[in-house]
Amino acid sequence: MSLIPSFFGNGRRSNVFDPFSLDVWDPFEGFPFSSAVANLPSSAGETAAVANARIDWKETPEAHLFKVDVPGLKKEEVKVEVEDGSILQISGERSKEQEEKNDKWHRIERSSGKFIRRFRLPENAKLEEVKAAMENGVLTVTVPKEEVKKPEVKAIDISG
Repeated sequence: MSLIPSFFGNGRRSNVFDPFSLDVWDPFEGFPFSSAVANLPSSAGETAAVANARIDWKETPEAHLFKVDVPGLKKEEVKVEVEDGSILQISGERSKEQEEKNDKWHRIERSSGKFIRRFRLPENAKLEEVKAAMENGVLTVTVPKEEVKKPEVKAIDISG
């Protein structure tokens, strides 16, 4: 276990250098002591699913596209919101499976709990035209961009 955050390893893209990302690096993540010792809020354990909501953000000439892996969730369990006129917020909750008294679990790897991801959108985003669609466990959020007007160039005749 490294005490230094990995910027390039372990398959997780870090947003350390992304000015639009609002993700915060947790220096206590992965340590074997309780959240009470680390002075973390009691809800810190519930946010373990945050890291599991993987998101790709791609910019095309026409729009910003966000693709979120949310396998097993219904569209009713996911919310897409725009806050404060420039923050895209994607959140949801994956419920725990009901435990029966006679059940014997051999392995539990799927995460449960709430997740929330927030992104500061650039000024050219058309917030009133944001669209979201879910297909095969992938949420796609499309944020159209305003057309960039190129400065008009007017030729001036030179007399003389």
